Amino acid sequence: MPEKATGRRAASAKRRGDKPSTQAGAFVREEMHHKRSEKHGRMSRKQAIAIGLSKAREAGVRVPKRASAKR
Repeated sequence: MPEKATGRRAASAKRRGDKPSTQAGAFVREEMHHKRSEKHGRMSRKQAIAIGLSKAREAGVRVPKRASAKR
């Protein structure tokens, strides 16, 4: 469950008209914080990003299922 502040941050980004990736960034940022504070134990950076995007989708952010990532 995302924190209330994260939801407010994403809603604010949506009101400003930011892209969905920017809106989802709030959720990813929260997961990276949890990763650093070892709230989830051992977790890779990619897992934290995936969990953050999943939480963003659950919250209603229209993030594509497969974004074109730089490789």
